[in-house]
Formats: sequence, structure tokens, C-alpha cells
Amino acid sequence: MRTLQFLLRKEFRQIFRNKSLLPMIFAMPLVQLIVMPLAADFEIKNINISIVDHDRSSYSQQLINKITASGYFVLSDFGDSFDDAFQQIESEKSDLILEIPSGFERNLVRENREKLFIAVNAINGTKANLGGAYLNQIIQQYHAEVSLDWINPIKYTSSPQIEVTSSNWFNPFMNYRFFMVPGILAFLVTMVGAYMTALNIVKEKEIGTIEQINVTPIKKYQFILGKLIPFWIIGVIIFTIGLVFVARIIYGIVPIGSIVLLYGYLGIYLIALLGVGLLISTVSDTQQQAMSIAFFVMMVFLLMSGLFTPIDSMPKWARIFAYSNPLTYFIEVMRMVVLKGSGLKDLYTHFLIMIGFAAFFNAWAIWNYRKTT
Repeated sequence: MRTLQFLLRKEFRQIFRNKSLLPMIFAMPLVQLIVMPLAADFEIKNINISIVDHDRSSYSQQLINKITASGYFVLSDFGDSFDDAFQQIESEKSDLILEIPSGFERNLVRENREKLFIAVNAINGTKANLGGAYLNQIIQQYHAEVSLDWINPIKYTSSPQIEVTSSNWFNPFMNYRFFMVPGILAFLVTMVGAYMTALNIVKEKEIGTIEQINVTPIKKYQFILGKLIPFWIIGVIIFTIGLVFVARIIYGIVPIGSIVLLYGYLGIYLIALLGVGLLISTVSDTQQQAMSIAFFVMMVFLLMSGLFTPIDSMPKWARIFAYSNPLTYFIEVMRMVVLKGSGLKDLYTHFLIMIGFAAFFNAWAIWNYRKTT
């Protein structure tokens, strides 16, 4: 135990002695946590639209006003030439074209129907689908409002009406940052823990001190614990700063569930994560190799974790990889505890799975470390 205390003292002195390492560990994740949720928003707004109005009637003007007042569209071009509007799409100045035919008001009043033409720039498929869906919904709402204006109010005052009310659970104000901040915080803790653990151990190989340690009475489990425990503590500190200061003060996110439960899961997750970092260090001889492997692993973790893409929308083979990713479960637990207030009964399976990940990665890393040293 005393040997381990000396190793921990040595590791902390080495970490705090490195002036360039401290900003990487603490400042960079916090800056990323502040900036990334501002950009990671799947609600698409400011869609540029070109409108070709051949009718120039009061009804067409009402439709145009409703589209521009929705908050989703920006009128980038208005005229009566489709070719000019199409040039706007070719020059990337517009995302959609709405063509209103001549006789729009006359046909709508006489026949209660009319056809509109919508052309969508589908290079960005997500923006095209959402933009087209927003526009279709606005047009349908406009048609429903116009149709109601034609109904005789005296004749239909006694007609039954259906009123629909909705209630948003867990995120009442539909604030997308409440959904993204817990996931981004989970990823930043993952990135710092895995990178720092892998680079720290590989550094011992590069400067040759690991050979000196191997011939000392220090046992290998003491050396491994001396390397992992400091970054376990640092991971908890980074998580605390991100959760308490950034999430609460900047974004107003207050966890609904148990903080103790969240930190309990974090502790197990960090053990699994540090095992991944240790495993990377056992197959790397230089810090450059460790950074390359860690970058590859972190990108797979990020893209297959459900942080940006729902796992249910992935193909079957991708879902297998996603549920083999420890970050997937940590993000789920973060969102369940912070937004839903889930308890131990709801997270029991997640705890068992993460304990399995921790045992698997650390056992593999220790076995590989003994084999290569």
C-alpha cells in the first residue's frame, strides 16, 4: 500500500509539472462542452427559399407571408421566373423553390383545390427532407385556415369540435441542448480518460523508464493502479466541473435523478474506459501510435454511440456494434438520470453491462501488458 502511495504521488507531481498537459486535461473539454451544444442542433432553421409567384394575388401574398413568418424560412429570391430561381439553387443561394401558378386564387376559391410546385435541393438530404416537410405543413395549415374562412359561422356554430392538447415529458420546452449536453459531456470524459491513460503509459516506454520500473520490486498491478487511479480521479473532476458549472450555470440543466447514482455509474464506466486506454498502450510503442489508435477508437465510439444518430435508425449490423460500445450505455444513463430521473431499478441492466465491460477490458489489457513487458 505504501508503494502505491509513492507511485500516486509521483504521478500527480508529473501531471501537474507538465504545464501543457493541464490545459489539455481541463480547459479544452470545458471549452468544447460550452461550444459544441450551440452547434449540435438538429432543428434546421434559416432555410433559404426562392418563391416564383405567377399569380400576384392577395391569397398568394398571404401564403408567402405565412411561410416567411414561420421562423424556418428566409426569402432569398422573389420573382416570376423559374429559371432565375433555379440559378439561385445552382449557386447555393437557395435550398427550395416554391412556384405558385397563375390563377392560384381563382382556382382555390372556385374549386377549393390547386397545385403548387416545390423543387428541393437534395444534396443535403436531411435539410431537404425537413425543409420540404416544413413547407408542406405550412401550406396545409394555410389551406385549412382559408377553408375555415369560407364556412358560414352561423350554420356551423353547433358542430362538434375536437381539441387536442399535448404535454411534453422530460423536456417540456423542447430544448435540444438539454438532450445534447449530457451526451457531449459523456464523450468528453471518454476522450480525456482514454487519451491520457494511453499516452501516459506509452511515454514511459519512449523515455525508457518502464524498463527500470520492471526491474524494481514494484509489482505490475501496483504500477498499473498507479497509472490508472490519477486519471480516474481526473475524470471524476472533469465530469463534476462539466455537470455542476457548465451544464447547470450556462445551460440551466439540473439533474432530476439521483446524483449519487450517476456518480456510481461514472465510477464503473471510468474503470472500463481506463482499461481501454491501458489496452491501447500495450499495443503501442510510441505516443504517435497511441494517439492514432486512440483517435480511431474514439471516432468509432462517437459515431456508434447514438450521440448524433439514433441507434434505432441504424442497420442491424451497426446496432450490434453500437450496443458493444460502452459509451452508448453511458450516454443513455446520462440522459435517463438527468432528464427522466430514472432510478436504480431502471438502470440495473446498464450497471451489469458496464461491470462486464470493465472486467473484460481490464482483464484483456492486463493480460496483454504482461505478455508484452
